[in-house]
Order: sequence, then C-alpha cells, then structure tokens
Amino acid sequence: MSNEPTDGDHSHEEYIPDPEDAEHPSTLRITSLPEEESEKASLDRIERWERGEELPRVLNFQDPARLRELLTHRRMELLEAVLEKPPESMRDLADRLDRDIHDVHSDLHLLAEYRIIHFRENGRAKQPYVPYERVRIEVEFGKPSERSSESTARA
Repeated sequence: MSNEPTDGDHSHEEYIPDPEDAEHPSTLRITSLPEEESEKASLDRIERWERGEELPRVLNFQDPARLRELLTHRRMELLEAVLEKPPESMRDLADRLDRDIHDVHSDLHLLAEYRIIHFRENGRAKQPYVPYERVRIEVEFGKPSERSSESTARA
C-alpha cells in the first residue's frame, strides 16, 4: 500500500498554474480512506460525474499519518488565512501571521505540490490563493475490517 496521496503526480517542480486555464470545483475534499474504500468512492464519483453532477476535487491519503504530516497546525493556519483573505504576496502573509518568510515560503510550496495552494504571478511577487470556495478535511476512524486484519497477520 502506498503512502502517497492518490490524486495525480506530485513532482517536486514548482507548480504555478495560470488561473484562467483551469476551472476548479467549489470544494476540495482532503480525505484519509483505505485503498478499498477510496476505490469505491472513486467509482461513485465517476457515476455522479456521468450524471452531470458537480463534484469536489478529492485528495486522498490512504495513511492518516501522511495527512497529518502535510496538514500541520501551522499549514492549516496558512491555508485558512489564504482562503479568508488572499494575500498580496508571501511576505504579506508572513507578516500577517507573524511568521518567518522562509517558513511560510516552504509551507506554501509544499501545499502547492499537492495542488491545494496555487500562485498568481504579480511582477516579482507570487500571490498565493486557494481556487476553491471551501476545503473539507475528512478522516474516518473505525474498527479494521477482517480482510485488513488477515493481511496484517500474514505480513
């Protein structure tokens, strides 16, 4: 089982889309579902898409620990600040949150690798923004299924 999120390739190159080039759904759902449940959810999304429903973009982490590594308290604070009031620049955001510019830069670029944060070029400044109206984070807990217990026992 992979620890990487199951939404497309995430290279370490800087991702700066042109906001005019792509339409984004109104919601980004960040989930932590096991592989089997994630596959079922994907099939359901395909059926709903075929019926013409607007669907959120989904970024799933099969391992909840990976989700927690990405969405630390400080990164969640950045994400919320950018959603509430997009800053003029990374420095503006760092000043607003009273954080070191280098830490803010690193956190924003990591979130951009997962296509959560995007950037607009404005002269020499990069303006971070979130192209969604809302971000929903869902982590499901429950008893492990018999099937996953069996595979763990065999390992």
